[in-house]
Amino acid sequence: MQFSTRAERIDPFYVMEVAKAAQAKAQELANTDSPMIFLNIGEPDFTAPPLVQEAAARAIHNGTTQYTPALGLPELRERISAWYAQRFGVEVPARRIVITAGASAALQLACLATINAGDEILMPDPSYPCNRHFVSAAEGTAVMVPTTAAERYQLSADKVQAHWGDKTRGVLLASPSNPTGTSIAPDELARIHDVVRAKGGLTIIDEIYLGLSHDEAFGHSALALGEDIISINSFSKYFNMTGWRLGWMVVPEAMVPVVERVAQNLFICASTIAQHAALACFEPESIAEYERRRAEFKARRDYFIPALEALGLPVPVKPDGAFYAWADCRGAADKLGVKGSWDFAYALMDRAHLAITPGRDFGSYETADFVRFSTANSMAQLQEAVARMRKLLG
Repeated sequence: MQFSTRAERIDPFYVMEVAKAAQAKAQELANTDSPMIFLNIGEPDFTAPPLVQEAAARAIHNGTTQYTPALGLPELRERISAWYAQRFGVEVPARRIVITAGASAALQLACLATINAGDEILMPDPSYPCNRHFVSAAEGTAVMVPTTAAERYQLSADKVQAHWGDKTRGVLLASPSNPTGTSIAPDELARIHDVVRAKGGLTIIDEIYLGLSHDEAFGHSALALGEDIISINSFSKYFNMTGWRLGWMVVPEAMVPVVERVAQNLFICASTIAQHAALACFEPESIAEYERRRAEFKARRDYFIPALEALGLPVPVKPDGAFYAWADCRGAADKLGVKGSWDFAYALMDRAHLAITPGRDFGSYETADFVRFSTANSMAQLQEAVARMRKLLG
């Protein structure tokens, strides 16, 4: 068969390729005293809390399963609006909120609604690989801008200014970021947006980990900068609903009918059952549970990062959100007699029965020297992972 050049431009998602190898290894180890530990996938080990599960069951039992409007349940849009006011002190009217089939659908809609063939979008290197592929699927080009630890692995206003060209349409940022767990300082984000706004461009920002911020200096929504921000969010991370495939986007008011029209044709609507379940996310009992879990994620970070560094896996910038550690593996790889993060990841898989993610997915600037650990696993599993690495690395 002949396939589209669009499809051929999209690289494999190597995170999932490694995950397949880890799953195969796990089957071999299933009945041993050293089963596979998975610190490779960015998925909380927590599931939806009781009220959310009950709401989903109730929707099914009551037959509340028909299509919703393409923009989403009005009640859910209102509750998200209220959450922004309560949590972040930002007034976001419900009419600017669009419910989507996960943050992935939100990013696809944002790109399809705003990017023309040949447009260039500036993104930090390293960054989440699928984001650049959403740009590519919209016939645009992701321009990966190298970033450093001193810049928190984020774009700066100066770099946006320096890399802006005739074809540049805007920027696609993530704060906190996958794979680094680092956020853009609010004052720097404001300067970036000022540059973009002055050039008549777009600021699209992935805020799916914003609810899991651990530092008050960074835990602010970009929506405070004005109504021309396009913000992407999700029920997957803070709300622990990964497989429910539910997210949302906040867009300028003039963009709502455009996104609605595209969403009607591509998705009809997000899952009705998931939307009814998500209403219960904002009940006080659920929020209290999410905050307890957020504290647990922070405790895991505070244990795991010093442990990694003691093993010779330095983390150049302490993550202020999400549940990742972006670690330099050069010294550790040398100890194991391998080179680069890809071989190091497979060495840990084979010798310590530990699955992690090599830097290959996340860009090309120094990513071959880094691996991503996910701390979205129990403290007991993290402690066992450290013990196994200590046996290997000393």
